[in-house]
Amino acid sequence: MLWSDPENKPPKDLRDAQDMMRRAGLLLALAMVVAMFVLGIR
Repeated sequence: MLWSDPENKPPKDLRDAQDMMRRAGLLLALAMVVAMFVLGIR
């Protein structure tokens, strides 16, 4: 890495999209756990 290299920071819209995907993944995992729990009780 040279001192003149640009900082490795993604643009704001890309960071926002990554945060949204992370939240969607957590929500999907939680929904799957709840669905397995509900199906296991029945």
